[in-house]
Amino acid sequence: MKRLSDRIVERLREELDLPDLASARYESIRRIGAGGMGTVYLAHDSVLRRSVALKVMNLADANGSLAERIRREARIAALLEHPSIVPIHDVGVLSDGRVFYVMKLVQGKRLDEYVKSDASLPDLLRIFQRICEAVAFAHTRRVIHRDLKPENIMAGAFGEVLVMDWGVAKVLTNRLEPTGSDSVQSGSTEAADRAELRRSDEVTTLPLGLAPGGNNDTAAGTVIGTPAYMAPEQARGETDSVDERSDIYALGGILYFLLTGRPPREHDFVPSSAGTVGSRPQSRISDRKIPRPLEAMALKATAPVREDRYQNASDLADDIIRYLEGRPVSAYRENILEIAGRWLNRNQVLVLLILAYLLMRLIVFFSFRT
Repeated sequence: MKRLSDRIVERLREELDLPDLASARYESIRRIGAGGMGTVYLAHDSVLRRSVALKVMNLADANGSLAERIRREARIAALLEHPSIVPIHDVGVLSDGRVFYVMKLVQGKRLDEYVKSDASLPDLLRIFQRICEAVAFAHTRRVIHRDLKPENIMAGAFGEVLVMDWGVAKVLTNRLEPTGSDSVQSGSTEAADRAELRRSDEVTTLPLGLAPGGNNDTAAGTVIGTPAYMAPEQARGETDSVDERSDIYALGGILYFLLTGRPPREHDFVPSSAGTVGSRPQSRISDRKIPRPLEAMALKATAPVREDRYQNASDLADDIIRYLEGRPVSAYRENILEIAGRWLNRNQVLVLLILAYLLMRLIVFFSFRT
């Protein structure tokens, strides 16, 4: 009877496409989604009694290298304790040799789906500001993402904004350690983890994203990232040239997407040689409804030359804040009419009071004349 029930359970697992987690502490409940590299399930953690997201990689890990690379990513995530960066809780291997890892379960929508809702432009810009702040924090820890795109951003059901998929992240070398409150003692566990991660310049864990094919697939080989959001130096495979400003290019691409509803480059490209790269977004965004300051920010962030971009993500976040507050931004020089219009927009109550006062004076003036 027991063998029969086991066969029934096994058949149900096959029908529902659920992994056998008998050797783990997790119980798979249902499939959430799938990508080229693996499948994500809603699972239950029987020890901590909580719901988690569990991803099972498609290929078996014959020599343990895949599990080790995923552990590397988990350690990178451990360096980035931030409200907008999703941690990895656990890594393991199933009985069939496939690697799985466990993450915080995020309820919400990917950014590319969220923009299709009725979200206002200020709402989208506040989300973008928080993305920039999360990336800026990662940069202070000497970690660059290398695959920022709308599909790797989650807008949570409770207002949280989460930067996902640190699977191709890189820990920069030959840089000073954070100072002040962020300093890391050389003998600490974190310093040891950082040093170990740096031994391999290319941290190339398989991508965690669930994006289907097309523009969203991460390019293979030495060119790491997503073509539509990839900086020129990254597209050319110039590993030593890829730094924080490469992430800023991708952030500019995300801003471009939020403003236009399309990626900065509509067509994928894979460089055929070191000198062949895709073009940047056009020098002007064709949609006349896009405010000039926002257009200037997107184009500055996606400048082909690294030195012409924002030099850190916090500067881009600051410009977004300044725009939302009705103040001038660093990326755009206003003319006198735009300055006046912005002042009027920021001081609408004062303008109405002045107009009301002038109207009252006119009424009094003409009353005395009659």
